[in-house]
Amino acid sequence: MSRLFGTDGVRGKANLELTPELAYKLGRAAAIYFGKHGKSAPTILIGRDTRISGEMLEASLVAGICSAGGRVILAGIIPTPAIAYLAKKLETQAGIVISASHNPFYDNGIKFFGGNGYKLPDATEDEIEDIVKQIASNDDFARPTDDKLCHVEYRHSLLQDYINFVLNTTDKRFDGMKIVLDCANGAAYEAMPAVLKKLGAEVIEFGVTPNGININDKCGSTHIENLQRTVVYHQADIGIAHDGDADRCLCVDEKGNIIDGDHILVMCAIDMMKAGKLPQNTVVTTVMANIGFRQAISNLGGKFEVTKVGDRYVLENMIKNGYRLGGEQSGHIIFTDYSTTGDGLITALQVLTAMKRSNKKASELNELMTTYPQVLLNVTVKDKKACDNDAVKVAIHDAEQELGESGRILVRASGTEPLIRVMAEGPDQEQLEIICRRIVSVIESVTN
Repeated sequence: MSRLFGTDGVRGKANLELTPELAYKLGRAAAIYFGKHGKSAPTILIGRDTRISGEMLEASLVAGICSAGGRVILAGIIPTPAIAYLAKKLETQAGIVISASHNPFYDNGIKFFGGNGYKLPDATEDEIEDIVKQIASNDDFARPTDDKLCHVEYRHSLLQDYINFVLNTTDKRFDGMKIVLDCANGAAYEAMPAVLKKLGAEVIEFGVTPNGININDKCGSTHIENLQRTVVYHQADIGIAHDGDADRCLCVDEKGNIIDGDHILVMCAIDMMKAGKLPQNTVVTTVMANIGFRQAISNLGGKFEVTKVGDRYVLENMIKNGYRLGGEQSGHIIFTDYSTTGDGLITALQVLTAMKRSNKKASELNELMTTYPQVLLNVTVKDKKACDNDAVKVAIHDAEQELGESGRILVRASGTEPLIRVMAEGPDQEQLEIICRRIVSVIESVTN
């Protein structure tokens, strides 16, 4: 049986793979685990994004937690990083987010944070998973009754607590700035417009009318084309896009050019280096970082460390070595001065702050890095182990020989979807596309 937890919690199609029954077991298992390792009646904070299945899964989680003697605080629709922040602030034993991030509305997910605000380590997830299996086979765990049952507390005011926290992560105001904002009809739809307006910006907003099924639908950080057009049309200073749960941020400069996570890291790194706030002048990134990122950081006098794909691996490196800035090309950016996880709202404010401090346009900061052509193709597969197939390995080796030292190939299984991702990077876009399609064809041939 495959591991229940993926790289970012438990995910699947809502009511088919991620069922209310599974959510109940996860809630019950979490309360049992945190009851054994902390307070006997643990308090667990729950937040969710705007998906139509969110309330159903929330109700099941609540039932599971309460059945095992846990107390629940419901924050409602709120960004993922808010749960990380609030779990620590409220001294709860855990936080749970119901979200599938950038995935379509019909998917959903359940991910956990500890009371310290960090995502749970693999070993803790494994223990919770073991309890889920015990519940499924022989649930002989205690069931409190009478006055031992705990209640559920609804606290929508927690969103304002998080907004106030985000506001305090910058010492700048943005009066006179025109900003286009795309909240992906997701968890940031209420918080981020409030933040920017409070700081004086003129905000042109869209993706702020969630209806349960339009989250990430042709909007947000995975569909940025409309943001590009809108920024140019309104002659805005910058555009900001979040994903469904708002732990990501991508931007668009005033010319309509995308500012991806690599560029954001470069912008913020140079700002922090000038302020003497970047330990060892080092940024942490992943194997997906563009070659241009590595060159830009080096040219600016900085250094970088590389981890596996996944913000948890970036954060592990940062904590271990005392670094303060790290992230991914996808827009998961971590500032450990402020947060224990990627926070799209804080990231956006740090980009705006770097613009204000440097007195430069978004395009000028964007041009600190030159992006090498990069092609990324996704292959839907039933078995992600196809990455290890001999024929696939030969195809990758041949492609690497063809590119030589001027480029690179990266083939990896997605941690959150049934996909194998094929990426090629180098100076010639047409060559990269041919190489990627060739590898994809081999993967498809061995998985059919």
